[in-house]
Amino acid sequence: MSNYQIHSSAIVDDGAVIGEGSRVWHFVHVCSGAKIGKGVSLGQNVFVGNKVTIGDKCKIQNNVSVYDNVHLEEGVFCGPSMVFTNVYNPRSLIERKDEYRNTLVKKGATLGANCTIVCGVTIGEFAFVGAGAVINKDVPAYALMVGVPAKQVGWMSEFGERLRLPVSGEGEELCQHTGTRYVLKNNSLSKVG
Repeated sequence: MSNYQIHSSAIVDDGAVIGEGSRVWHFVHVCSGAKIGKGVSLGQNVFVGNKVTIGDKCKIQNNVSVYDNVHLEEGVFCGPSMVFTNVYNPRSLIERKDEYRNTLVKKGATLGANCTIVCGVTIGEFAFVGAGAVINKDVPAYALMVGVPAKQVGWMSEFGERLRLPVSGEGEELCQHTGTRYVLKNNSLSKVG
């Protein structure tokens, strides 16, 4: 007996690893080489490739394809219909499977609905990518990114609230919900305590 839930319309290929308490919803396809952690939710019409790792407690909303060489750490949120790529300069007539670029989304990051993550980037811990943004370069931890191409417009707490700090420079701010203190120094934000 499995310790996870798979809807009858989903396809999970032999060899795929799915962690305890995970839920695989309607019309999902998980390829044989995928490694999915505990407590993960894969929404309707999600595709998970072979060379993919998805950490514990990730939530992948409807209509998201997690292609080969995409790696999600613990607690990543992928909004509805957001897009990952794995080839930088694709052509239908030219095979480029040996050119896949790794994409890493670190712990607790949020990727908003309909955003696009161009392959080969790293998105820092607890970063927040706004709906519809296009990420084409690395994103710092806790950064709030919006626009096409995305630009940093602020900082976010781990709770998911915007901090009243400048994008660059120095400063301190408490998360209004948790009381956690964040310090901005040398254009880098860190949690204190």
